[in-house]
Amino acid sequence: MVAPLRTPPVRTATARPRVLVVSGSVGAGHDGAARELARRLAGAGAVAEVRDFLDAVPLPVARFLREGYAAVLGLAPPAFEFLFRRLERHGALWRAEKLLCAMAEDTVARWIADVRPDVVVSTYPLAGQTLGTMRADGRVSAPVVSYLTDPAVHASWLHPAVDAHLTVTAATARQGELDYGMPFVVAGPLVPERFARVPDLEDLVDLRRELDLPTDRPVALLVAGSLGLGDVVPTVQHVIAAGLASVVLCARNEALRRRLDRVPGAVPLGWRTDVHRLMHVADVLVQNAGGLSFTEAFVAGLPAVTYRPIPGHGRANARVLDAAGLAPWAGGPEELAGLLHSRSLATRTPPVVDDPTDLVLAMIPARPATAAA
Repeated sequence: MVAPLRTPPVRTATARPRVLVVSGSVGAGHDGAARELARRLAGAGAVAEVRDFLDAVPLPVARFLREGYAAVLGLAPPAFEFLFRRLERHGALWRAEKLLCAMAEDTVARWIADVRPDVVVSTYPLAGQTLGTMRADGRVSAPVVSYLTDPAVHASWLHPAVDAHLTVTAATARQGELDYGMPFVVAGPLVPERFARVPDLEDLVDLRRELDLPTDRPVALLVAGSLGLGDVVPTVQHVIAAGLASVVLCARNEALRRRLDRVPGAVPLGWRTDVHRLMHVADVLVQNAGGLSFTEAFVAGLPAVTYRPIPGHGRANARVLDAAGLAPWAGGPEELAGLLHSRSLATRTPPVVDDPTDLVLAMIPARPATAAA
């Protein structure tokens, strides 16, 4: 089921659309999508303002959301899986989440008053819950859009008063419709266009030389989100045992990078600003979360495999991507080896995708062309 969207109204230069984008600085995926959307909106002539939901809640709550996520995943993975699943039941945990969202409402209301948006976009689940509640009771008069950065739909992403729920792929829209009976709009990915461009051959040769990569075997690029979470070390060992060169993005996890320095054959890297180049050097992506890195690989046409996904949204994302054939989920080292070799030989075909910017602008109610900017 696809929600109907109107054709964007014709506007003059004096009627610039105004868009408020509310993200959440937990990991990098939500912020990455928000920044890219704002950049595209500005290019389309709109005024786009980005705000961080964690700035709208009390500091201890923000610290809990930002640091508690990594702590629970790192120290007690089963607990994170339990919390993720229990939220679907709309019980005590769900009520606690709603109370947390209510703490942000006064600040979000100030953002609305300051920006005066024609449409509001959320790229973070709790922001979507807050905005949905405020839309339902009339405190937000502009249309509200929720852009799902995860491949798997979860209850926290959904609010009945949100005007449109946008997804990156049709696989997410299908899963959301089947599991929740709600309409979703396939909007396309929000990653910079450089991921779709193939670098010059000389540039790729220089990068392979810089990383000291062998020329006689395929290259696997391993990603574990901006925090480097999950069973990364055994995954790297299994990839190397399968006969592939192993480049690992440790992101901001310096302790992980130091551990991988001691793994023979691993090429651990810290935070990089040239991930698009790495994705064009690599032959296959190995991922455990299904977030921004998967979307970047999807745009680059880089075949992907999921292995040892992190609990909660990582496993939920793995199921959706596996069912759609977008990233097969390897159940063990032998299956991983087979998938790595078969996927590394696959023809790289960047997808033809829509631009979510068009759908966001289409949500803006028509107004007189002489309206002030």
